[in-house]
Order: sequence, then structure tokens, then C-alpha cells
Amino acid sequence: MITTKLSRPHPSETLAKAELGRLIVQCADRPGIIAAISAFLAKHEANIVESDQSTTDPESGHFFLRMVFHRKDLAGHLDEMTASFAADIAETFGMTEWSLSDATTPKRVAIMVSRYDHCLLDLLWRARRGELPVDIGLVISNHADLAPEVRSFGVPFVHIPINKANKAEAEAQQLQLLRGNFDLVVLARYMQILSSDFLEQLDCPVINIHHSFLPAFVGASPYLQAKTRGVKLIGATAHYVTEDLDEGPIIEQDVARVSHHETAASLERRGADVERSVLSRAVLWHCEDRVLRLNNSTVVFA
Repeated sequence: MITTKLSRPHPSETLAKAELGRLIVQCADRPGIIAAISAFLAKHEANIVESDQSTTDPESGHFFLRMVFHRKDLAGHLDEMTASFAADIAETFGMTEWSLSDATTPKRVAIMVSRYDHCLLDLLWRARRGELPVDIGLVISNHADLAPEVRSFGVPFVHIPINKANKAEAEAQQLQLLRGNFDLVVLARYMQILSSDFLEQLDCPVINIHHSFLPAFVGASPYLQAKTRGVKLIGATAHYVTEDLDEGPIIEQDVARVSHHETAASLERRGADVERSVLSRAVLWHCEDRVLRLNNSTVVFA
């Protein structure tokens, strides 16, 4: 894959900086795309402050682009720019996947969790500090244990018990709360498998985090299994959720070296640290439109 990145020093992507727009494009690669888009932005008095592009092949590949631009009074011109881009650029180059958006509008995020709190509390903390461009509007759990911690952040907490007998009913309740209200759902160690019907009816992406021992150490007590096998690396993987369990497009991964001195408990603690950092990066990159999906793979402009 051929990738280029052009970026001015410290481009402002913070919520405090107004009038920034974001352009995302995927299409078949061909000459002239960058030139046409640059001319389009210049015509609309927009100044490019960040540009990332990639192609799977320079002759017959798939093209990916992420641009951040400044346009004075963007909110008043965004609809006009979107209509113009559709007619002048997208139609000309056969672009079926593209978007123009206000980069300063945070994504609406819902979190689903069971009893493990490390990823959940990390996301809530980062969101409160402004480190994540998100508006966390809801936490759903199949256990009530974490309600006090979540509500201390001023975030609504909904307890929906789930078991084999009531799974369909529970997922219907979850869908009533989620569908149409959020841009992203994050599974922060939600220890339930989402049904294909749930994923089909939900109208937004879902990101999951799991330890990278899968599928080598499936089932209960994976860190104890890892200790027994004498692993030298532990890690975590954040990916989009699909109907194929733990096989969705990968967004981010990381590992930490460990030794024979580690106990199962210390492996789990270190694994939790990796899970927190991997998930927070995946959520950040997704919410800044840095992750572009193609089939079961991703291009990440991090």
C-alpha cells in the first residue's frame, strides 16, 4: 500500500477551535482526484490544514483521503458545500463513499459494559478532560454494579439484565435506547455476544476491545491460561463488531512484554492497561474520522 501524509505543524483538531471541516473520501483511484478536491476547496474559500491519502495501488487501486480544512463561517456554508461536492466532484469521480462534516461537532457515543470497569472509567475520564471528542450520553450494562461510578460522571446508567431466556427482549430494549440516538457504540468489556439481528437493526458502528490471546486462550481465565503457557507478550485488539465473532476490521493493537516473574493477577493488571490505551486510541481515531474501512480491513490515518 502506498501512503502519503502532508500536514502543517500542529493542525488544530480540538473542539475549542471553530470553523474546521472534515472531508472523507473513498473511491477507485485515478489521476486528478487531489487536484479537483483542492480546487473545490479553494473555490469555496477553504484552507487545507491537514491532508492524508493512501492508495492500494497507483494504477488500479482503491483511494482513501482524509482532509481537515478551515472555512470562515463553516456552519453557514456546509450544506452548500456538500451539495456542490456531490455534483461537481463525487459524481465526476464515481465516489460512493464520502462525507463533509463539521470537525468541531463531537460524536454521540454510548457504552455497553458488564462488570469490568477499567475501560469504561478510562473513557469517561478522558471524555470529561476533553481528551476524546465525544459526548457520552448513555451507559448500558447487564449488571448494576457500576451504576454509582457512572452516575458520578453525570452520565445516565441503564441496567438491562440479560440471559438466554430474555436475550431477544433485552436487545429490543437496548435498541430502543440506542437506535437513532448515537453515532457509535463502544463495548468496554461487555461480556455478551451481540446477535446478528441486533447488529443489523443498529444504525451505527460498534467497537469492541478484547485481549489478544484470542483465539489461543478462549473461555474462562485467559490470563491464568497465559501464565500456565509461559507467554512472553500480552496485548489487546480493538476492532469493529461484525456478525463473525472477534473477526471484524481491526482498528488498533498493542502488546507489552512480560516475564516468568509475572503472576496471573499481574498479567491481568498489565493487560488491563493495554486494553485501556488501545480502546481509547481506537475510539479517538474513529471519532476523528481517521479510520476508513474497506471490506474486512482498515486504513488508519493516525
